[in-house]
Amino acid sequence: MRKHFSLISQYSIGVLFGFGLIISGMSNPQKVLNFLDITGNWDPSLIFVMGGAIFVGLGGFYLASKKTEAFFGGVFHIPSNRDITKPLVVGSFIFGVGWGIAGFCPGPALVALGAGHLKALVFVLAMLAGMFLSNQVLKRANG
Repeated sequence: MRKHFSLISQYSIGVLFGFGLIISGMSNPQKVLNFLDITGNWDPSLIFVMGGAIFVGLGGFYLASKKTEAFFGGVFHIPSNRDITKPLVVGSFIFGVGWGIAGFCPGPALVALGAGHLKALVFVLAMLAGMFLSNQVLKRANG
């Protein structure tokens, strides 16, 4: 019973997150690109979306830091590594360039894909290919 409640809760949170992305405009790549275009048709409205996300995230991390067990049971791990490494910097750069070119990041791209946007399909396929290639490169480097 607890497992079913966990799955329903996780699904509901995902749907709520998806609606939030749609309402805020984050799943509209043109709105995102206009936000990034500070010398042209700049749309500053996403600053409030990002600020709200940071505010909620900080509260969530604070509450999570007080827990030793996950909400639905099991071990709860918060990463403790705070090192800024080359893979972190390179990955962040690639993420930012992809976001700036396509106007999507992973969550909003999946929402837009669910809404049937072809550009989102292209983005998600490229994202999956990049994830696969990244895993292959890391396996060879560590192998």
